[in-house]
Amino acid sequence: MKNISTPVQYLKGVGPKKAKLLNRLGINTVDDLLYFFPRRYEDRTKFLTISQLKEDETQTIKAKVLVRNQRQSWKRRGFSILEVVVGDNTGKIFCVWFNQPYLKEYFKVGQVVVLYGKIERYSGRLQMNSPEFEIVSEDNDTGPLDIGRIVPVYSLPEGITQRYFRKIIKKCLDENLSFIKDILSYEIRSKYNLLNCAKSFINIHFPESLELKKEAYRRLSFEEFFLFQIPVALRKLRKKEKPGLVHRVEGSLVGRFISSLPFKLTASQERVISEIKEDMASSRQMQRLLQGDVGSGKTVVATTAAIMAVQGRYQVAFMVPTEILARQHYDKIRPQTSDLRPQNKKINVALLTSSIKKQEKETIYQDIKEGKIDLVIGTHALLEESVKFKNLGLVVIDEQHKFGVAQRAVLPEKGPNPDMLIMTATPIPRTLAITLYGDLDISVITELPPNRKPVETRLATESESEAIYKFIRTKTEEGRQVYIIYPIIDESFELDLHAAVEMYETLKKDVFPDLRVGLIHGRLKTREQEKVMSEFIEGKINILVATTVLEVGVDVANASVMVIEHAERFGLSQLHQLRGRIGRGPYPSYCILITQPKTEEAKARIKAIAENSDGFRIAEEDLKIRGPGEFFGKRQHGLSELKIADPLTQLQLLKAARDEAIRLIKIDPALTQGQNSRIGEVLARRFPHYQEYITVG
Repeated sequence: MKNISTPVQYLKGVGPKKAKLLNRLGINTVDDLLYFFPRRYEDRTKFLTISQLKEDETQTIKAKVLVRNQRQSWKRRGFSILEVVVGDNTGKIFCVWFNQPYLKEYFKVGQVVVLYGKIERYSGRLQMNSPEFEIVSEDNDTGPLDIGRIVPVYSLPEGITQRYFRKIIKKCLDENLSFIKDILSYEIRSKYNLLNCAKSFINIHFPESLELKKEAYRRLSFEEFFLFQIPVALRKLRKKEKPGLVHRVEGSLVGRFISSLPFKLTASQERVISEIKEDMASSRQMQRLLQGDVGSGKTVVATTAAIMAVQGRYQVAFMVPTEILARQHYDKIRPQTSDLRPQNKKINVALLTSSIKKQEKETIYQDIKEGKIDLVIGTHALLEESVKFKNLGLVVIDEQHKFGVAQRAVLPEKGPNPDMLIMTATPIPRTLAITLYGDLDISVITELPPNRKPVETRLATESESEAIYKFIRTKTEEGRQVYIIYPIIDESFELDLHAAVEMYETLKKDVFPDLRVGLIHGRLKTREQEKVMSEFIEGKINILVATTVLEVGVDVANASVMVIEHAERFGLSQLHQLRGRIGRGPYPSYCILITQPKTEEAKARIKAIAENSDGFRIAEEDLKIRGPGEFFGKRQHGLSELKIADPLTQLQLLKAARDEAIRLIKIDPALTQGQNSRIGEVLARRFPHYQEYITVG
């Protein structure tokens, strides 16, 4: 077999049935098999005597089979138990396998075996349950794959054993390794002291030593970073080639807008505005990512950029993920800009969402097309084909991670290379920002406005509900408002959780009958959601029961208490976003997490949110807990391609690989020179969603 694109089923020992199981793991070809890396390793090089074994530890022994006995369980009919007693000069131990009767044929009295498993004590005797084993035979000239070495352990589905998988990996390496061409040049490998690909594959799957395993990991991580960064570098190159719009950024409108604000901009906001101003005044297209924690004032920065575009007679599209957020931005930005008059006419701000009536929509479409609307704030409705701009000069996308890659690409196509400002309140550690958004310039608002009150986070259990309700009542008597958040909408018999609808009725009728309790969730019609939010903003509702529909953007200064039920069911970033809805006014604010985390991951999330208020620190903790793929969504960003590399722990390696990717693209952007065509082939195969950037020329 000389083609790594060959379907895996044709590898000896696989066949159609096993191939289907492997396909579920994303292993379709020989190449996929080689790049399916172990999740961990077990050092089985050190044999202990039976007298040296310690309970609750996983250890390796070499011993002789003394007794073999197979019996039926008296508890479960048809359930077999195989017991094998093995011993050495220092003692004996029982080894037990459940419902695997075929194993009886493997063990013969007097045979020498190597066993690896966890040591436990049952009824006063030492025992290994279902240990891995290797029969020691004189004719085993290839060396065992499972014992007496550093052994790889893979994430496998039921139906594929570790022993079987190791065998087909070894077969794959033996048959194909000599035909695989290295995509990293000798120059790069020498420069960074990297192993060649053949030695890397051998030592990532079957390490000859811990040191070589470490070197294989480093080499394969560099390769992944290198491949991942080439499309990023190509995207940046393409964008530089596009001519941008030159905006009039020095008009009086921006100064008048900033001086009219009821607060002073932070130094961070002023710095970011200067960076945006420089971009918009240049002849290249602005492609800037604006990061800022919850409540750091990104919207004011985006509005300032919009005014820069409008004063030069360009239109602005401001896209957000929810209708609640779109309405909130519209209600805030429209009055802020009402007194500004470019070309002796007021700035015309419009709202466009899917719930707007058809006739009103048609009017908005026409006004946008004729250039009568300067700034349109909307949801996915802005992406509709009917929305045509006369002179679109700036696109702002808020909470960009809520939109897919394809969606984000649609809006800029509605204008002549408009500038783009992409915003996120999910802070991304710079390491990952470089990895994912290396084609964008990055601005970060690093401080909160001085009027933002710190939120005190408290942990509680369900047994403390009465005290929490008493605290809520105290705060409402002081004139404050309260959010109570639930993870699901309707009662579920599968999950023992309080549901928003059920608890809304209980709170309204039994707990706070004298207060005004509202309910908002994603299944309510948009008009109903808007009505409830309007009443809460106006102070007509004391307590708002909600689901995560509140996660993004809602801003009510009088709300100073948030109670999150079953907090362990929420993601860390979700909890931080939710908590960011309070502390926006001059009042002391409290976030109460009612939680009883059971898993280690849930405990880690609750600990992180209770101990940290800085969004970037929380994002780092979230990344440690979940990994970059889950943090961002693998499908959206292609992070599933980072099968072995970790940008959090390999920053220097990432930077080196990025430098080499940029150097390559500068010399050969079409990837056609010499062995670079091989890199193009690998990229096209491994990053199909970046094909448009790979095929150049």
